[in-house]
Amino acid sequence: MTGQARSGGALSDKPLTPRRQAPRSKIQMRLVLALLLAVASFATAQAQSLLQPVDRIVAVVDEDVILRSELDMALANVLAQFAGREAQLPPREILERQVLERLVVTRLQLERANASGIRVSDAELEQAIQSIAAQNRMTPAQLRTQLAADGLSYEEFRTQLRDEIAIQRLQQRVAQSRVTVSETEIDMALAAQGDGGMIYRLANILVALPEAPTPEQLQLAQTKVNGIKQLIDRGEMDFAAAAIRYSDSPNALEGGDLGWRGLDEIPVLFANVIREMKPGQTSDPIRGPSGYQLIHLAEVREQGRQTITEYRARHLMVRITELVSPEQAQRKIEQLHARLLAGEDFATLAREHSDDLSTRVQGGDMGWFAPGAWGTAVTQQVEMLQDGQLSQPFRTEAGWHLLLREGSREQDVTEANRRNQAREVIARRKSEEEIERFIRQLRSEAFVELRLGT
Repeated sequence: MTGQARSGGALSDKPLTPRRQAPRSKIQMRLVLALLLAVASFATAQAQSLLQPVDRIVAVVDEDVILRSELDMALANVLAQFAGREAQLPPREILERQVLERLVVTRLQLERANASGIRVSDAELEQAIQSIAAQNRMTPAQLRTQLAADGLSYEEFRTQLRDEIAIQRLQQRVAQSRVTVSETEIDMALAAQGDGGMIYRLANILVALPEAPTPEQLQLAQTKVNGIKQLIDRGEMDFAAAAIRYSDSPNALEGGDLGWRGLDEIPVLFANVIREMKPGQTSDPIRGPSGYQLIHLAEVREQGRQTITEYRARHLMVRITELVSPEQAQRKIEQLHARLLAGEDFATLAREHSDDLSTRVQGGDMGWFAPGAWGTAVTQQVEMLQDGQLSQPFRTEAGWHLLLREGSREQDVTEANRRNQAREVIARRKSEEEIERFIRQLRSEAFVELRLGT
């Protein structure tokens, strides 16, 4: 130094007085300390970053990946569902593999849905959210608050719901393209019941087998399913807990629950066994297309006689169009209502003025119909009326309406419902089989690498 000191790039125009000037050794020491502090700070930051969990890949699915954070979130959802019942869950490593396999299958279906042009619009998503809120007796705003309280972001909820709707539509498309139900099948199903329409609450455990199992694979699966059955028989584990821990079926985490089903909804191989079972019993292992199954019969009940109230009514509508405003349509329907109250014939006015082309020629006659057949608004109005009573004008999206309820009757629909139910359950059973086959095909054709053990 030559009478001036440099400190951090700032120059002083005046020489430092002896009182303020620091010895060179102290200045050097300060520089060394500053350097050491900077190095230590950098090292600490590096160490802290190394201590932070790294979001790694736990599965490769074709050209996509599943991250550890996604698996942890799905695991957290499962653990939340089993809060207080954690002992029913399998060991952590098995649970992780089950949940990861679900994520893989979900990702494959989303890829196929996207490739098939399936899209869920924002409007459709909002409608689904409103429906979920209504089912939970909440407003959408209250649902959003509840999600935040549960630790789930609203955007994450929207993403998950959009994915679920897309997968549902993909599965519906698969089922519709592959499943048909004939009247002969319905007749055969009803004849095969022979039990007065009994329905059964069932659960299952699946020990899966590949398409062409080797003798060693068969032996291993038999040993496993027999061991599970012995645990249940000895009372060491109830059926639901065994399903959660050991089943390879997609409903494992639901305790294997299959819900209420008629025998026509169950493959014949299993239906013959269930007929001979009593509530609370678990079947011996049954070899099916997917592997070895244990079937548990929880409850049995009979479907009793079913009746509905049918109505006969006449309808008159003034449609709202580009040329007819809602106010104009309302004025006209009120005029017609006044003429009916004055004693004019409903059928005559309907033929002359109704815009409902399906009933106009018949003088507005809707025939006998069940609740819901003509929509919610008509059902609400006709149920409030007495036979022979005329409704007040009411509006729907289509226009303004008048109803004249002419009669009501109790109709036995047991047989019709049995046929409709048989049709639905056969279609559902076939759909489940086709969707399961479709998912297995997706899984087998995809490149999937699980990295849980890495």
